[in-house]
Amino acid sequence: MRGTPDASTRPNTPGLVDRFGRVATDLRVSLTDRCNLRCTYCMPAEGLDWLPQPEVLSDDELARLLAIAVTRLGVTDVRFTGGEPLLRRGLEDVISATAALRPRPKISMTTNGLSLARRADSLVAAGLNRVNVSLDTLDRARFHELTRRDRLHDVFEGMAAARAAGLDPVKVNSVLLRGVNEDEAVPLLRFAVENGYQLRFIEQMPLDPQHGWDRTSMVTAAEILDSLATGFTLTPEPAARGGAPAERWLVDGGPAVVGVIASVTRPFCAACDRTRLTADGQLRNCLFSQSETDLRAPLRSGASDDEIADMWRATMWAKAAGHGINDAGFHQPDRPMSAIGG
Repeated sequence: MRGTPDASTRPNTPGLVDRFGRVATDLRVSLTDRCNLRCTYCMPAEGLDWLPQPEVLSDDELARLLAIAVTRLGVTDVRFTGGEPLLRRGLEDVISATAALRPRPKISMTTNGLSLARRADSLVAAGLNRVNVSLDTLDRARFHELTRRDRLHDVFEGMAAARAAGLDPVKVNSVLLRGVNEDEAVPLLRFAVENGYQLRFIEQMPLDPQHGWDRTSMVTAAEILDSLATGFTLTPEPAARGGAPAERWLVDGGPAVVGVIASVTRPFCAACDRTRLTADGQLRNCLFSQSETDLRAPLRSGASDDEIADMWRATMWAKAAGHGINDAGFHQPDRPMSAIGG
């Protein structure tokens, strides 16, 4: 289903409120559905049918939607994702335009890190504040098996360059797969602590294009924490979690921390503060939503900023209480993660 949900009962407030008292202030923006890795749990070896270029938002269209989100709807944090956002031409221009908005939002990016080493300085100069790098293994052969590319050294170099450029803390996102890399929980955390990175483990979610996700193959948050306890002493971080997706623990008393994003076994939907925009201008109020609101068509047909803002508000007002992964009637979204954005 597409289109703008009914919002006749929504209160007259400018922010992105929903029926459960949540307020969306964090915008995830997918800049492209293309990627230069082929991670086995994300896409097939041959890739996917990429969006035709005319369907992708232009830089000007994207800048306009970002301006509406920040200046009219109360968005304070913008995260650029993909696919792989470093494949977006003119990325630095997009970041610079976002940094010029007032009030200035915090700007971050999630990347596979392959070309981060040569871009880190220019990204910081454009206004990027922070970066998340995906890394599921420290072993070169296993990385090649998982991603179908022999590029682990590029990821390591990119992470180091990001930290040197001031994108601190560099966060590392890791997905553990049963029978593949579940033995690397302790080595990954040790690597992160020794290099000053901040590690976050993410439960594998049902967002693969093959719709082959199997709950039994997912390494759960409880299993991850049990593994980490064999090498470290973990204590819950005293700071309030707020709307952050990761539960965090101090590592051996701190200051190092490790996080676990347990979307499946420990859902955090009640505190969700995110709204999502795909590369082709579709608005989603949940990562697992079965519906989207088309902003590209009205944008290209002359809709005013007020009209687009009202569509955005209506979409968020219709947000469900939770993602429903653990419900008997759950259906995986048609779009995979690479086309929605992380």
